Amino acid sequence: MAVDLRVRAVDAREQMDAADADPRMLARTYARFAAVNAVVSDPRGLYRRLVRPRARGCAFGGALRVLDIGCGGGDLALALARRLRRDGHPAQVTGIDIDPRAVEWSTRADPEGLVQWRCTSSADLVDAGEQYDIVLSNHVLHHLTESGLHALLAESRRLVRIGGVAEHSDIARSRTAYALFAAATWPVAGTVLAGSYIRADGLTSIRRSYTRAELAARVPPGWRVEKRMPARLLLRWEAPHGAP
Repeated sequence: MAVDLRVRAVDAREQMDAADADPRMLARTYARFAAVNAVVSDPRGLYRRLVRPRARGCAFGGALRVLDIGCGGGDLALALARRLRRDGHPAQVTGIDIDPRAVEWSTRADPEGLVQWRCTSSADLVDAGEQYDIVLSNHVLHHLTESGLHALLAESRRLVRIGGVAEHSDIARSRTAYALFAAATWPVAGTVLAGSYIRADGLTSIRRSYTRAELAARVPPGWRVEKRMPARLLLRWEAPHGAP
């Protein structure tokens, strides 16, 4: 049956988000996120483009503070923390998620304690007065209602220090993105991805995601929406160097 990608499938739900998701399948999904995101999210490029330059700028101003909102399996936050340590940049990387299963997994996957893992929300961090040089999320936007999107963006701005930046990366919905993901995952569905939610939930994620035009129409002034390849959207806001 053909999939209608003309509008967001806002009522579709990812299986791994269910309270009764199979624990073994959930664990296999988290375990494979790093490999999948290395291809679709390019954490190395993110580090070179955004994180490392700002870490160098903190050389005489203390440790770089990085926040990953909705950290899931923790692969992005952990990858950034490892690269910062490798390059000798003092940093405090924090990964947060409102799902305790994700935080538990991430904590176990980080025996060196390179990242501070917290089961909390961005709203809670705002209330606590926390601030960061870089606020990130990956594959979070498509999970949100429109009011949830506005709340996340407002909270992101309040969490960014003077001169800092917020970047939220997600899938760009298109027939091409859906077809490429379906084709790329089909050969390994019964091997590498077996017993995980990655293929089914990945296709659902694409159906729930925004197009560039849809996202641009929903964000407040000051946020910039960029289309990146392959099939990615980048939502960015930079705090001024004066008062936020």
